Parts: sequence; structure tokens; C-alpha cells
Amino acid sequence: MSKNYLIGIGAAVIIIISAFLPWLTVESKHLVFTGVHTVGSSFGEPGKLNIMLSVIAIVFFALRKMWAQRINIFITAFLIAWTLRNFILFARCEMGECPHKEIGLYLSLFGALVAFFAVVTGKNKPSNA
Repeated sequence: MSKNYLIGIGAAVIIIISAFLPWLTVESKHLVFTGVHTVGSSFGEPGKLNIMLSVIAIVFFALRKMWAQRINIFITAFLIAWTLRNFILFARCEMGECPHKEIGLYLSLFGALVAFFAVVTGKNKPSNA
């Protein structure tokens, strides 16, 4: 297995871990939001999709087929788009109050970018299957 694929698997694991870390703190209401725990807001639970896409990406990183690599490009690109959406949604100011962005939000974005570049720069010898 190539180093790029191991880096991609590590980045996907970081995304899974970051879904459980704090993403946002609203100090006026004493609320801390994670990717899977957003009680008290209308954010939904966007970390669940991050986890699902990361698990799928890990499976395709482990497969050494050309078709898996091509599908993984789409999966990780969608993961970047979803993570950017989460970053914009969580980081915005509303009604004059700007929340404090936490480490989980940044780790999620960083992991998605690293996973995508691991797929794009990965060299997989083409096999016919």
C-alpha cells in the first residue's frame, strides 16, 4: 500500500474523531456544539455524514482497484464540499453574535483536504478488475 493511501486513511480517521470534538462555542448561551451533538440549535447533525463518507473513503483507500480510486475521488470531493458547507454554516455570525470556532471544525476541514489530495496524488497500478 502506498504512503498516500495510508495518509488518506489517517486523514479519514481524523475526520471521524473530529466529529466528536467541539466545533463551536456560543458563550452567551453556554452551548458547545460538536458534529454529532447540536442540541439547542437548528444545525442538524452534519458530523454523521462526515463519519459515513469517511468510512466509505477508508474502504476505497483499502481496495487497490482503479475503479475504487475513481469512486474515492468523488467521495472525497463530496466530503470537502460537505465540510466546507459545515464550516460556513457553523462559523457565521447571527444577530450580532459571532460564535467561537473550535478545533474540531478546523480538523474536519484539514482532514477532508488531506484525504482528497491523497487520492488525487496516489499512484495505483491499473488492474483490469
